[in-house]
Amino acid sequence: MFPRRLSHFSSLHKISYTTKTVKTAAGEIEIETPRDRKGDFEPKIVKKHQTVLEDLENKIIALYSKGMTVRDIQELLSDMYGMDISPSLISKITDRLTPKIEEWQSRPLERIYVILYIDCIFYKVRQDGKVVDKAVYVVIGVNKEGRKELLGFWINETESASFWFKVLNDLKSRGVKDVLIFSVDNLSGIGKAIKGVYPQAEIQKCVVHQIRNSLRYVSWKDKKGLSSDLKKVYGAATLEEAELRMDEFEEKWGNKYPHVIKSWRTNREELMAYFKYPLELRKLMYTTNIIESVNSRFRKVTDGKRVFPSDMSVLKNLYLAALGLAKKWNRSIIKDWGIIYGQLSVIFEERLEA
Repeated sequence: MFPRRLSHFSSLHKISYTTKTVKTAAGEIEIETPRDRKGDFEPKIVKKHQTVLEDLENKIIALYSKGMTVRDIQELLSDMYGMDISPSLISKITDRLTPKIEEWQSRPLERIYVILYIDCIFYKVRQDGKVVDKAVYVVIGVNKEGRKELLGFWINETESASFWFKVLNDLKSRGVKDVLIFSVDNLSGIGKAIKGVYPQAEIQKCVVHQIRNSLRYVSWKDKKGLSSDLKKVYGAATLEEAELRMDEFEEKWGNKYPHVIKSWRTNREELMAYFKYPLELRKLMYTTNIIESVNSRFRKVTDGKRVFPSDMSVLKNLYLAALGLAKKWNRSIIKDWGIIYGQLSVIFEERLEA
């Protein structure tokens, strides 16, 4: 694409190239810069007469944050500017993010969060000569002002109560003394860990994830009807109505799909916790809009990378995505936050004022 465009430009403006050495924080680089006889051509990355590229790192990191791989960046700089930069040098430049990530991951947090969402995304990572699936656990918070904040991410191969104790104690050591509500998937050991670290917190298991899990082993011809009947359960106006609809659901589908009934019954208390609260607060507890927006942002920077060379490579990409989310979230608050916070102030008055 780029050589064709340069060739077209050359035919119109008789473009030629000059070689020069420029200095960067990572060392000296030989590049070829285009020049036309009319003097109209103005390079964007390496300006005319420029011999020091102090911001080359920022430009490479900006390309990296858009989802480009190290090889993509190498080819782009080579095609556009004749820069002979090795993949290892580009990786070395992106490695300068590591201390920033460590600082970000340990930064102080707020004393109280209204709700914390915990989600999981899987990536393929090269480890000990093999490609393995790694889970990245993401924690998103909503503070008292109604602003969203990505608190951090943790990589682990397995779920366990001890792992979740580590994550939650990490949050506590960074200043989070109280959490009113947790919205979580049915992650192994997480309920026990939450009650151990934040014993007053309400646990709301994600209804959307529960529905997806319920439909996983349902015949395709039954999915529409079963989904419709489940909607009557979680969409009920009151807990009493939800329990009545659950009884009807079991009577209709129990013999054919007993595992679905068992899952909903077993997790009943934490799946239906939101019925204790007003409608506006319920939506904040069980919808996945916030999680989906985070996942969408992450996919933009990771979809082009089938296998990551290391855990840190994953974290570098997610960190850059997190910075983009922070800029967006700092300009907005949760819809109907005034109403929601008014409800919270009545229900959790003492904890919010502590």
